[in-house]
Order: sequence, then C-alpha cells, then structure tokens
Amino acid sequence: MSAFRTLLYKETLRFWKVSFQTVGAPVLTAVLYLMIFGHVLEGRLQPYEGVSYTSFLIPGLVMMSVLQNAFANSSSSLIQSKITGNIVFVLLPPISWAEFYAAYVIASIVRGVVVGAGVWLASLIFGSPVVAHPVWALVFVLLGGAILGTLGVVAGIWADKFDQLAAFQNFLIMPLTMLSGVFYSIHSLPPFWQAVSHLNPFFFMIDGFRYGVFGMSDASPWLSLSIVGSALLALAVVSLSMLRSGYKLRG
Repeated sequence: MSAFRTLLYKETLRFWKVSFQTVGAPVLTAVLYLMIFGHVLEGRLQPYEGVSYTSFLIPGLVMMSVLQNAFANSSSSLIQSKITGNIVFVLLPPISWAEFYAAYVIASIVRGVVVGAGVWLASLIFGSPVVAHPVWALVFVLLGGAILGTLGVVAGIWADKFDQLAAFQNFLIMPLTMLSGVFYSIHSLPPFWQAVSHLNPFFFMIDGFRYGVFGMSDASPWLSLSIVGSALLALAVVSLSMLRSGYKLRG
C-alpha cells in the first residue's frame, strides 16, 4: 500500500508542480471557446427549452476539459518515463499491476477534476447554471475521467515516441471529443448523423453530465450510465492485461 500511495503522490505532484501549464492553460482555452462560441451563437440557438446557448455550452466545455486532461496526464507520464528510461524505478518496487493502474488513473481523475472545476469557476462570470442533480454530475465526471485516464495508460504503453502519442490524441481523442455534442445538441443533426453520434461513447459521458446539470439530456441518463460504465470496464480489462503481460514495459 505504501508503494501505491507513493506512486499516486508522485503522479499527482507531477502535474501540480507545473499547474500553470497543466491546469491554467486548459482553463484559459475553455474560456476562450466559451467567449467565442457564446458570443457568436447566443440568441441564435436554444438546444433545450429555457436554457440559453451559453449555459448549454458550459457543461460541455467542463466535461471536455476533464476528459482531455485526464488522458493527457497518464499518457504523457508513461511515455516520458519510457523514453527517459526511469520507468524501471516504477516497475521495480513491490506494487501490483492493479495498484499501478489505479495510481495512474486516480491521478488522471484528480487532474481532470481540478481543470474541470477551474473551467466551472471561470464560467461563473458568464452565469453558470445551477446543478440540478449533483450526484449524477459527479458520477459522470468521475467515470469520464477514469475512462480517459485508462485510455491514457493504454496509449502510453502502446506508444514508443511522442509523435505516436500525438497521433493517438489528434486522430482519436480530439475528433471523438469535438463530435460528442460539446457545442451542439445532436437533435439538431440529420437522422444519419444522430445515429453516428450514438456510436461515440464520449457523447454519453457529456450528455450524462448535462443531465446532472440541467435535468435534461439527449439520451436517457441510465442508458448513458450503462454505456459509460461498460466502456470503463472494457478498457480496464485491456489496460490490466497489457500491464500484466509487460507489453512494451519490460525489456
């Protein structure tokens, strides 16, 4: 347990020591999105009855920040450790693969939640909505952070260099995030693209969080919860299998 606590502390301290870059910069990016899209589309779109476009946008940007930063935390840590060769100091201590996995994922959740909270606080000047169902909102934040933290572990193990990790993020994480309904309700899409959106698990993470905030969503929150939970379970199995096999970690 002491090895697990030490690794968790190391992974949390790692991003906190450079919080200007790992927390401040993502918060600023999300606020810029909010200012630009909110200014351009406010009054022109009303995805939910009685909800302004700016209010609709805020939960999407909060969740997008949680997801992207949770992925960045675990993936960048592992690839840096592999390239510099200090991964050996993480593998040598008496720590189980489950504890190894948990330390990286929990640290990723912490970073995602910190950035998401920063975006929510910064959005107060735009009139953040009152959270209708806090428990639902918290559940989807934690599950979303865990899924992307796990995906970051998978990507960090698989990648051998930074450009492979960048390709993983640019061609998978970014498109799935941007096409998940952050900036729009999928009900505004043609039927074909609505069906395509339902194949994107990121949509259910963000839509479930929106339900927690507004009490309204494009899909049933129970459906979103089941899909998000299943995605986390499947990715956890893949990640733990890679760790146990020593894939690309043991020389």
